[in-house]
Amino acid sequence: MRVHVISDVHGRADALAAAGAGADALVCLGDLILFVDYADHARGIFAELFGAERAAEFIGLRTAGRFDEARALSARLWASLGGDPREHIEGRVRAQYERLFAAMPTPAYLTYGNVDIPRLWADYTRDGHRVLDGESVEIGGLRFGFVGGGLRTRYRTPYEISDEEYAAKVEAVGEVDVLCCHIPPAVPQLLYDVVARRFERGSEATLEAIRRTQPRYALFGHVHHPLYRRTRIGRTECVNVGHFRGTGVPYVLEW
Repeated sequence: MRVHVISDVHGRADALAAAGAGADALVCLGDLILFVDYADHARGIFAELFGAERAAEFIGLRTAGRFDEARALSARLWASLGGDPREHIEGRVRAQYERLFAAMPTPAYLTYGNVDIPRLWADYTRDGHRVLDGESVEIGGLRFGFVGGGLRTRYRTPYEISDEEYAAKVEAVGEVDVLCCHIPPAVPQLLYDVVARRFERGSEATLEAIRRTQPRYALFGHVHHPLYRRTRIGRTECVNVGHFRGTGVPYVLEW
């Protein structure tokens, strides 16, 4: 059995069709949308609306931790467009989802990332796409559990939830062979991004579940350039499956 696993797609519709080539199934751990591109300021929804120069300014403020200033800049720019900012964003998010789900191979098992908007996915998933969040499914004789979204941060991305809500989803998944999450367990070396030079949030509930139930694998993304891509917790192999937008290459799981 061969499964390809991807995360942090961030608009790479061009690479999605090939991501399932040679695999029995594709697993996608979310973050399909590209709102801002830290590597190329001319790309993403923010740049489409306000231009690369404003996107660079916005990214610079966030990178420096000046979030109040970044929000003030954003508010001024949204006001200049008129209307409801959510309508401007949703139209562009929908355009990205239309391209991405059209390119998504089948069969595919998906969960949400922290920048995704779950309520929109049902409008674009096709036959052969199965979305799971706080649920498990059998793939090739192994039990795969899925926990989507992220924990609350100062970035205020669309699908951030409380620690309690997140822990409830982890508990609902129960004992599995492969635990698939968007964010990593709360292990420092898995959370530090060496390019952004900051720690991302990881899940204590996921870490506790791994220690308690010892799945074969714990797979995740979210941290684009981690200090460590993998580590072991007991018998569990914990693996960051990679930044698909940057590489266009899936992680291969075979058994």
